[in-house]
Amino acid sequence: MALTPLHRVELRLMQTVIQICDAENIDYFLIGGSLLGAVRHQGFIPWDDDIDIGMRRSEYQRFIAVANQHLDPDQFFLQTGASDPDYALSYMKLLDVNTYIEEKNNVNNAFKGVFVDIFPFDKIPDDEALRRSQMMHFRLEDAAILLKLNYNFVKTPLRNRLTKHTPQQLAEVNGHKQDREGYMRLYEQSDSRTYKNLASQYDYDKEIMSYQELTTLRVVPFETLQVKIPRAYDQILTRMYGDYHQLPPVDQRVEKHLNKLIINNHEIL
Repeated sequence: MALTPLHRVELRLMQTVIQICDAENIDYFLIGGSLLGAVRHQGFIPWDDDIDIGMRRSEYQRFIAVANQHLDPDQFFLQTGASDPDYALSYMKLLDVNTYIEEKNNVNNAFKGVFVDIFPFDKIPDDEALRRSQMMHFRLEDAAILLKLNYNFVKTPLRNRLTKHTPQQLAEVNGHKQDREGYMRLYEQSDSRTYKNLASQYDYDKEIMSYQELTTLRVVPFETLQVKIPRAYDQILTRMYGDYHQLPPVDQRVEKHLNKLIINNHEIL
């Protein structure tokens, strides 16, 4: 498959993540559509337009702590709720600062660039009622942050007025961000061996994994890179997609449709 300009930038970002993880002995693994792409296509799903990476919470926090020691700020930006006050999501992104993107139905003031997503996998309890409570509180805080930072507003003539936030408003949002992370990490000190990507877009049970699944990894090709995936990829992908070897109908082979893509001052879309 011929790589698109977008895919080439994403591969460079992925390579940077791998280099940091190798240097700092941090475990990572591909998840979701990127895991599926690695297994079924040995690279990107042809109609996919992003890369998704997972880390256990302890590894995720170590990555945040050390990444900027390895990153050239003229090339990369590690976007978190702390590094970008206008960023509302509960997981981090590594962005290429020499690019710019606009996504449909995702209008906000957060820094924009081609990115890879890095998701934390947090411990969850065995008790179903406790799981529901944790997820409810997480979603309430998440919704409050998205609302207060005006995520997903369509563009209107009043758009600029909607997206300006006072220091007081940002301080309030920051409180919600801290509370949200607190709910995500609520069982961090427990003896649970079950983990979940709480920010997952899939149904609740789809991205629950055991400690063994998250820590027993293997290396496989992904386009020009060698990447880590769970050795239990077959069980994981079957839980998520059923018969994952079967290609979806043609009308479902669609990407997320960027409104605009600029790479090194050249408008691609």
